[in-house]
Formats: sequence, C-alpha cells, structure tokens
Amino acid sequence: MSVIEQLSDRSGGQCELCSATDNLKVYEVPPVSTGGLDGSLLGCEPCIEQIEKRNTMDANHWRCLNDCMWSEHDSVKVVAWRMLNRLKSEGWSRDLLEMLYLDDETLDWAKATGEGLAENEKITHRDVNGVILENDDSVVLVKDLKVKGSSIVAKQGTAVRRISLDRENAEYIEGKVGEQQIVIITKYVKKI
Repeated sequence: MSVIEQLSDRSGGQCELCSATDNLKVYEVPPVSTGGLDGSLLGCEPCIEQIEKRNTMDANHWRCLNDCMWSEHDSVKVVAWRMLNRLKSEGWSRDLLEMLYLDDETLDWAKATGEGLAENEKITHRDVNGVILENDDSVVLVKDLKVKGSSIVAKQGTAVRRISLDRENAEYIEGKVGEQQIVIITKYVKKI
C-alpha cells in the first residue's frame, strides 16, 4: 500500500488539517528525515500552499486548527503548532497554542524549522546580493563549485530549484544539482 493510500485510509479520505476532500496530496513535514506515514500528512492544496508560502496566509482558513490540533498523529500536531505560531497575532490562535500539548521530541520537531522563534532569534539566509532566501526558492550559482566527495563541478549559471535551508547555520542551503543533493554556501548563489 502506498503512502498516499495509507494516509487516505488514516484520514478517511480528507485533509487532516481542514477536512476538505478535494485535491489531496501527501505533505512531508519538514525537516524530512524519514517521510513515510509517520513523517507526513494528507493535505489539501489550499492548506499545503499556505504552509509553504507564508504570503498566501488566510487566517480564517486556519480556524480548523481548533479540531486538528487534537490529532493522535504527531505530523498533524507539528503542523498545527507551526501554523498557530505563525498566526500569533490572532487572539484565538494564542489561546489554542496555550492549550496544545506536544511531548519534548515532537516539540523539537515542530521547532526544527524556526517557527515559534522571535524575529531576532531566527537564522536568516541571504544570497550574494543580500536577498532573503526561503525554503523551496530557486537559486542560480554565481561561480563554478567543486562538489566535495565527488568529481562533479557545478557550473556557474546552474539553477538549483526547491532549496532547503539549514536551520542551524545561515551560510548553508541544500539543493539538487542534477541528481546529486549538495550543500551550497549562500554567498555563491543568487535568488531567481
């Protein structure tokens, strides 16, 4: 049975966040180490888009967190915690966040992406021009880079799509060059 079939079975064929039944897909909760059933949830297109792109947030859509935050599945609770933290300016969100309980391991997972930190505590990744980088951005290399541990040289001008940020070091991002997943220093990339 595939992961999407298992998640669909687990959720009754609906979004595990807002209970929508259309346009459902697997969302691997970052930072993904194992993915699979325990590291994923079944989400609808509007929920996943708002999770991945902060500028598309619709606070009223997330009133569904009142129900899903009580899920028995850690992946759903982690996303609920992250979204409630993003919506702290809403009074109802702060109230729900105070009620939500996560064990230490699950809370560490929830905090792994930097949600819940004050702006001055967050690690900010910037490209060669000082532009802020975010997860899933696309960048282009501004210099030829030798990939350590292989014979590959990533050429200047190579596009790296859907980067992921290192939450512990502002100088490092990860992305695929060809089929190879590599770590790239931010001063050698420019946001597209």
